[in-house]
Amino acid sequence: MSFQLRTYYPPDFTGQRFVKAPEARLVPAPKDGVAPDGYHAMSIYPEYFKIDGQWRLPKDSRMDCVPVYERGEVVVREFRLLKKGDLVVVGRSEQGDEGIYLYADGFREHMAGHEAFAFRQGRSRETAFSRDYDELYELLRYERENGNILWVMGPAFAFDSDAREAFSALIAHGYAHAVLAGNALATHDLEAAYLHTALGQNIYTQESQPGGHYNHLDTINRVKLYGSIEGFIEQEKIHDGIVYNCLKQKVPLVLAGSIRDDGPLPPVYADVYKAQDAMRDCVRKATTVICMATTLHTIATGNMTPSYRVLPDGTVRQVYFYCVDIAEFTVNKLSDRGSLSARGIVTNVQDFIVNVRKGLGL
Repeated sequence: MSFQLRTYYPPDFTGQRFVKAPEARLVPAPKDGVAPDGYHAMSIYPEYFKIDGQWRLPKDSRMDCVPVYERGEVVVREFRLLKKGDLVVVGRSEQGDEGIYLYADGFREHMAGHEAFAFRQGRSRETAFSRDYDELYELLRYERENGNILWVMGPAFAFDSDAREAFSALIAHGYAHAVLAGNALATHDLEAAYLHTALGQNIYTQESQPGGHYNHLDTINRVKLYGSIEGFIEQEKIHDGIVYNCLKQKVPLVLAGSIRDDGPLPPVYADVYKAQDAMRDCVRKATTVICMATTLHTIATGNMTPSYRVLPDGTVRQVYFYCVDIAEFTVNKLSDRGSLSARGIVTNVQDFIVNVRKGLGL
């Protein structure tokens, strides 16, 4: 099966409703970090703004942010990054009558028939995911050569030797272009490489080791002694794991801090907004996002990820978003994005990543 992206069908702006539509209103931001009254907030879908007689699509978007017109383009900016005087689009109607048009069906996503009574419409532990896996394998092969694959990971992968090896293989073979995680994933992955444990348990037998509750703290302390993860890897002759392979393959690894963190490791962002900026820098490039076993990071990344991406040649393509978790709540949290943009798989993530490795033939 050869993977093909869906074609994007842009709106026909030659219709009279669009030709006669007024220009979008632009109002200066009254002060830094504050939008004018009546500001327009973005969604995950393509949105066009009529300015100087043209319907303009932002090249990069993010929900719950505001469109700003500057230097002939519409840019989408977080409220906290607004500067006094920024020309912000105002208007709450999205049907064109205020120069704003939200376009949700550009990829011709066909939904299943909506009957009043039907079984198994959600994504649950009883759902069969065989087709999802097959589609994902083809998508990943396509994206390795043509797109940008972003993985968002909880620490569960570091607790299992097979899962660590599986994801390491994906990185080594070019199936990861960036990784978003927290202090725990990196800490326990390095602990596994250093002491063969995660939270003091052997990563293969799952048996607790004597004094093992010190192991993750000892690992952090050792990294800080050397001043960096790179120094730790070199001095301790580390040669396996997720962090090691990210560094070896020059895959960006963004570690966002938490109030719960031990240590943390030196590269962990302690400032939540600097972490958000670093995460969004990766999201801006992503064409496929796969979130695994991390509810808060998944929601955060989902909020940053639009349903489309404008490529350098001007082509508009969809962004695929997968959520993989054993908790149905997490998987279904983003289901209102639409099936084209978000796909949920309810399963143990260690088993998931091992299956993906096998399915890709690595």
